[in-house]
Amino acid sequence: MSLFNARSAWTIYKQELMRAFRTAMQSILAPVLTTTLYFVVFGAAIGSQMSGGVGGVNYGAFIVPGLLLLTILGESTSNASFGIYMPRFTGAIYELLSAPVGVAETLVGFVGAAATKSLILAAIILATASLFVDYSIAHPLYAFCYVLLVSASFSLFGFILGIWADSFEKLTIVPLLILTPLTFLGGTFYSIDMLPEPWRSIAMANPVVYLVNGLRWTFYGKSDVPIALSLGLTVLFLAICVGFISWVFRTGWRLRT
Repeated sequence: MSLFNARSAWTIYKQELMRAFRTAMQSILAPVLTTTLYFVVFGAAIGSQMSGGVGGVNYGAFIVPGLLLLTILGESTSNASFGIYMPRFTGAIYELLSAPVGVAETLVGFVGAAATKSLILAAIILATASLFVDYSIAHPLYAFCYVLLVSASFSLFGFILGIWADSFEKLTIVPLLILTPLTFLGGTFYSIDMLPEPWRSIAMANPVVYLVNGLRWTFYGKSDVPIALSLGLTVLFLAICVGFISWVFRTGWRLRT
């Protein structure tokens, strides 16, 4: 007997990915349009008034990694949480639990699909950004791996959120009221070094600061925090999410009622 049921994982993955394409207006076009407006307002309007840029980088190009991460965090979390919440809401989760599908197959299917959507969005946003600003990626391989790592981590987090939520309202609380404010305050539109004390020290307590700066380093080789620290915290967050989900499937918390 195979330890990993690839067919089951692929079936879940394909079903979740097709759901995104069926709702392309909401899943893909809406985030891209929102990010485009950010580029117009901040990159073109405000950036044109900052001749020196930030840290030697044109302001419009400087905010590209932050805006990319803003979209990835929100969409990865929302896609994964909605993907697992709907089977719970409709009762289809019991078919999944009774089928010969393990934790690994479930995570690869649901989380893999959510992460893939985020990667597709990231590619579209980068292509859109090139129409407004002239940016470069100093370490393209590192950038891809880092985006993949962040997407997988927050897709796992969204999966946990979808299991925890018992209403559609709770699905939107964390992305809208926690993740989005933390991302805006995490150096998306500015460098943490620009803040005076004590606000700089307060900002360093924001975990999203390390995510934004980790991605920014892959673009321009510059960061307000050590890249090793950013990478380490991201891997730690992913490991915590995997451990928690394993516990959920062992105990049936929120899955079996």
